[in-house]
Amino acid sequence: MPGYLLRDHDGVYGQAFGRACAALGLREILIAPRSLWQNPYAERVIGSIRRECLDHVVVLGARHLRRLLRGYQRYYHTTRPHQNLAPNSPWPRAVEPPCRGRIVAVPQVGGLHHRYQRAA
Repeated sequence: MPGYLLRDHDGVYGQAFGRACAALGLREILIAPRSLWQNPYAERVIGSIRRECLDHVVVLGARHLRRLLRGYQRYYHTTRPHQNLAPNSPWPRAVEPPCRGRIVAVPQVGGLHHRYQRAA
């Protein structure tokens, strides 16, 4: 049985996207026009990317956008706290005791966000 992918009628992704989904065994299900609430998972992640990353930079081209999105993805999975994970990240980090040194900020996503860790 194929997986399902909800997509809007606006065709933002184009036919190439539809073919790629079909090649992966995904079946597209069109949602009603202007009814983004029907696909809350995609809307949540798109909203997070926009609010936490893209609203704060001027994208200079496709390569720049890909680099920003890769950086945001790394930040999202390794540093960004998630409430349902008590607030940890999907790839959890160990708690560092005070004896490991002072706290330093490590810039991520081009300095938009930071990871805080102890410096030895």
